Amino acid sequence: MVKIAIDAMGGDDGAKPIIDGLVLAMKNNNNFNAIVVSDHDELDFYIPKKFNNRIEILKCNDVISMSDQATEALKRKESSAYMAIDLVKNSKADAYVSAGHSGASMSLATLKIGRIKGVSRPAIATIMPTVTGTSLVLDVGANVDCDANNLKEFAIMGQVYASEVLGIDEPLVGLLSNGEESSKGNDTTKEAFKLCENIPNFMGNVEGNDIFNGTCDVVVCDGFVGNIMLKAAEGVADTITTIIKQNLRRSLISITGAVLMRKVFKKLKLKVDYAEYGGAPLLGIKAPVIIAHGKSNSKAIKNAIFQAIKASDSNLNAIIENRLATYKD
Repeated sequence: MVKIAIDAMGGDDGAKPIIDGLVLAMKNNNNFNAIVVSDHDELDFYIPKKFNNRIEILKCNDVISMSDQATEALKRKESSAYMAIDLVKNSKADAYVSAGHSGASMSLATLKIGRIKGVSRPAIATIMPTVTGTSLVLDVGANVDCDANNLKEFAIMGQVYASEVLGIDEPLVGLLSNGEESSKGNDTTKEAFKLCENIPNFMGNVEGNDIFNGTCDVVVCDGFVGNIMLKAAEGVADTITTIIKQNLRRSLISITGAVLMRKVFKKLKLKVDYAEYGGAPLLGIKAPVIIAHGKSNSKAIKNAIFQAIKASDSNLNAIIENRLATYKD
């Protein structure tokens, strides 16, 4: 049975949505247990008694806040993030889930759990909605500066994750650039293009719109570009939602149309809601690490836990290691 270590203290709204999400996950999946690391003494109040035998609570004395430096994380041994990562390192848990400081989680996971053989840098991947399903984009923030070999590794890791965890058959991989032609891009992406050409289902350069139109399953970029893209996409989704709401209130005809299209709006909301996708996996680490959004609600945490379980039950790391060795040169 899979055991998940959960940092219950990192989220913007404290421990309650984390615990609520854990309870939701347990109601829908009987095949995992959890160790919850928290500085609260009253968590039992939120946990139904029937799950007491599946949830262990570990008390911590420190919390790494969003304003803290990630470099401090290794010194903060009493923090919820450090203690939860330590459980995975010492094989007391199989995977880690946190809605806390992503930099701290990444640093702790990389230095304490360690990287998969052949991985020079781990990458944060995020699931983005498309017109046909989803795409996986990496890196979205772990590595601001990347070389061509890093991007090649991201392509391989992303392709394996899309296949083994997301269930995408023979995922297509694209390298994010400012044009489809092989001559486009900067020096790093041009070199990465050449390195990726022998990877199966590599479709070459893709542009920003390919992230959302369903033509590509895995999109590769450095963390600087990826993080800006992610924040821009979140901003566009929020803006469109606000514009629709503002215009719907302006006339009776608009309100009537909205009522008639409520199913369409509901499906649209599900498509752009980050909670539907859970969290972002940190690929390249020896154990599953899922980093959820700081403002995650219970649904988002539930789905982040499900991602961690699925990754734990897969041969993800072994396949990544083998694939990196196969396409090393």
